[in-house]
Amino acid sequence: MPVDPEMKERLAVLMKKRNEAKKANMKEVVEEDKRKKLPSNWEEKKARLEYEENEERFKQECKEKGLDPERAKNLEANVDLIERLESKNSRKRANAAASSGFSSYESASHKKYLKQVKNLHVDLRAYKEQKEQLGELAFPSADTIGLIEKHKDSYEAIDRLAKQVTEEAEKKKSFSRRREFDADADIDYINERNKRYNELLDRHYGKYTAEIKQNLERGTAL
Repeated sequence: MPVDPEMKERLAVLMKKRNEAKKANMKEVVEEDKRKKLPSNWEEKKARLEYEENEERFKQECKEKGLDPERAKNLEANVDLIERLESKNSRKRANAAASSGFSSYESASHKKYLKQVKNLHVDLRAYKEQKEQLGELAFPSADTIGLIEKHKDSYEAIDRLAKQVTEEAEKKKSFSRRREFDADADIDYINERNKRYNELLDRHYGKYTAEIKQNLERGTAL
């Protein structure tokens, strides 16, 4: 019976892969045997030798460039430290920019959602028990909606929700709180934005302009 050329080629490829695997396994066995015969502290000695070789290479490079090895090493360490500090500060600035300030309502809503999810308490035990009890009905579809009883939340879950809603309401109240209107205060602004700007100027330069303002008021009164 003639052998199919395609089958023959596939068998040859398989035999080649098998031989390669045997060689790789044998090589690994030999390497493992070598490692077992090495001293117990060989890795430490190897690391030490590599360190000494690098030190010697560094000194030779400094000598060729006319530099003092110790001074060059200190400069290199300082540069590395500065780069790490700069990288750390850059990450801090990026995190601060991402976590503070207002960019858009979408990003603000997304940040609030992530914060709420982070504080979300998940009862995995209750979830697994319910999944085992319901079986396929645990994942309702258009055909199975209404076939299972209405889910009842635990008292603890209801308390957590009530507490979260109360905290959100208190936080919103503190943010939206405005100062009470003072009928006797001077009106030196044309709108709310101008009022805040004047307050900012007064906070920084009020002590310098107080006398000028008083003189102007007296002149107006006369």
